Parts: sequence; C-alpha cells; structure tokens
Amino acid sequence: MSVKERILRPVKRIHGGTPLPHLKHTAEQETVIMPAPARVRIPLSQHIGAPANPIVKKGDQVYVGTLIGEAPSFVSAMIHSSVSGTVAGIEDYAPGGVGAKCIVIDSDGEMTPDPDLKPFPVKKAEDIAQAARACGLVGLGGAGFPTHVKLKPDGIDTLVVNAAECEPFLTGDYRECMERYDDVINGVYLLKKYLDLKQVIICVENNKPKAIEQLYQIATDYRDADDTVKLMKLPSSYPQGAEKVIIYSATGRIVPPGKLPADVGCIVMNITSVSTLYRFIATGMPLVAKRITLDGTAVKEPKNILVPIGTPIRDLLDFTGEDFAEGARVLMGGPMMGNPVADLDSVVEKRNNGILIMTEAQSKQQTACIRCGRCARACPMRLFPSKVEAAYLSGLSDRYNELNVMYCMECGSCSYVCPAKRPLTQVMRVAKSELRRKKK
Repeated sequence: MSVKERILRPVKRIHGGTPLPHLKHTAEQETVIMPAPARVRIPLSQHIGAPANPIVKKGDQVYVGTLIGEAPSFVSAMIHSSVSGTVAGIEDYAPGGVGAKCIVIDSDGEMTPDPDLKPFPVKKAEDIAQAARACGLVGLGGAGFPTHVKLKPDGIDTLVVNAAECEPFLTGDYRECMERYDDVINGVYLLKKYLDLKQVIICVENNKPKAIEQLYQIATDYRDADDTVKLMKLPSSYPQGAEKVIIYSATGRIVPPGKLPADVGCIVMNITSVSTLYRFIATGMPLVAKRITLDGTAVKEPKNILVPIGTPIRDLLDFTGEDFAEGARVLMGGPMMGNPVADLDSVVEKRNNGILIMTEAQSKQQTACIRCGRCARACPMRLFPSKVEAAYLSGLSDRYNELNVMYCMECGSCSYVCPAKRPLTQVMRVAKSELRRKKK
C-alpha cells in the first residue's frame, strides 16, 4: 500500500451495536450460475412503493431483459423478465400474506437476451437517475427502495458506498467486490463524474482484508486526481451496514426521523447496486438476476448462486441438491433482519440477498424483564425497547411517539442481547404499524 493514500477511520462511533459471529462460510467460494428454471413467477412488487403495472399478456414471447411491468409512479420500479420464454399468465402472489400480482413465465431454457437491449446514454446528472429507473434498480442490501428516487443531484455532496455486509452468513457483496471489481470501480467513477460529488467514501468492515485490499485500489485510481474517493475501514459490529448508521460513521451526519439521506447531503448505495447500475449503462441489461447466499445450520454445502429473479426456492434447493430437513426453518435474508418464508414456492426477489435454512433451535424460556438495560445499550438508535414493550403491554400506545418508535430500524439487536428473551423487535414492529394506521 502506498503511504500517499490513507485509509480512513470512522468519523463517529455508533452507539450500541452487537458483536455477532460472522459465519462467512461462502466468502472464498466463486459464484455458481443457476440455469433457467422451468417456470418463474416474477412479482410486480419487489420494492418499496407502488406495484408495477403488467404490460404483457398471456402468450406473449419475452426475452431476458424484456420490460414486463411498468412503474406507475415516481416511487416504484420497473420489472423485467429474467428468462426467455412465453408468458403463462398473471396470478396472485401473496408471500407472508401480503397480496400482490406476479407474471408467470414458462422458460424455453435458452436465456436469450432481448435483441432490443442497448447501452444507456449518459451525458448529464439527470441521466443517472433515468438509467437507474430504466434498470429497475432498487436497494440491493434488503430494503428495496427504488434507487432513482435518491439519485437527485441537488444538494448531494457525498456518496457512501456500502460494502459493510454486517449480517452473519451473507457474502454476496463480498463476492461482487472480488468477482466484478471492474464494474465496481467503473461505477464509482461514473457516479463521481456525473453527480459532481465532493467525496465518495467506500465503507467496509475490518473483517474483510481481501476486500479492503481490492477496494483500496479504487481510492488510488488515476481517475481520482482530486483525491475525493476514500476507503473507510469500519469496526465489525452489527448493524454497521444500516443506512443511517453508516452515514453517521462515515460523515458524522444524523438523518432525522422521517427524513432521507439526501436531506443531509448523502446518497448511500450498496456496492452491488453501484456495479449493477454501471453494467446496465454499459450493456443495457437490467436487473434480472440476484446473487443469493445459500447457507445456514441445515445446509450441507453453503454456496453463492446467481439466480434468475422469480425462481421458486424449491427449484433453487433442487438445483443445489439440498434436502429440506423436517423441522427446519427457511429465512429470506440474514438471521437478524431476514423474514421467515411461508412456503418453498416463494420466489427470489430483487431485494433478497440470502436464503438461510436453519435447524429448529431449542427455544429458551421467556421470563419477565429484569430491567438490565442491555437492550438500550445495544440499540444503535438510542431507543428504549423495554419501555416500548411496557407501553405496548399496558395499552399505552399514545407513548409510542415520545419513545421515538418510528426511528427503530428493526435490526434485532435488542432481542439478541435480551437475557429474558423478550420479543422486543417484534413489539417495536407492531408499535410502528399501529402508529402508521393512526396516521392514515
């Protein structure tokens, strides 16, 4: 390493946080590409905001990258076919009981790219947001927020590239850095150029030395003549990669409740989002596949797999040869913020980054709160989860606002550290839902 380029330390240390076992079993395994499944079911709502409107009908021929769902409003996302084949119909799709529609496509097995795909021309800042919208790009770290909404150049001076990947098991972003480094570096400098950024801070946890070595080369690239691109090494403490947390660590800025990072001059982009956007601009191929980490205590051979969006989990397990053990639980996402899968016919979506199959753990008995304060010490948002639970159990929902419930990111740290095994995260989630209903 050159002494000329200094690796930054965090500007601010986050409050709380939880040291978790990393369990990155697939970190050094190259991504396996899954062939086209016989049928995909592509949900029209894979993002925060309004569901896309279908623009194809039964019997239509589609290709990889064909637009099949059009965003009806600003906060929405385009949906594209992930396989080539024939539209079999439009059906209801209700993972976890949430009603939506999906487009069912019977694959021809050829994975033929749409012949109309072509590079997306970028000449000014506004074109970057238009490219993200046309790509159907959403936050690939799990939130699913449409990327074009936050790519507004006015008032933005800082891009934070999130390569923290702080949840156990998940290694998709790490593999993106190792396998598609050229797309990452080109994406960073394309955004730097057209958004006229004063600083780009690439954040990675200190438990990823090979990624640090790779990402360091972005900061020392010849295109950084004005020295605005920096690498920051973060402590490996969960939830270091959460949006508001990483902004605070990288810049010292605090995003107020109800506000977006743009309101404090920042854009946060997952490292895979950066490279995906560059690939779309360079080739015209939209977001149609997702790297999924398949791991967990019930998985025999953990691996990373590039999966067509809309692939049923059942087909993914058949491809990998994994048996679904009786009593095992399936999570979509990481062990801290992932959601239980209703059944194996649920499909891979844009915002999914992992499928964990966990053996049924022996649950520890829940006891009364001992008022130890560990939940408050672990909360990165400086909240008091035990007080929220007390208000919930007492029916005092009018206290939720004064306890700043809406600032909770549902990271799960409070439940993880609670010696009484109280369902604190679940209560915070219910309290937030009650506040939203009252607001409506």
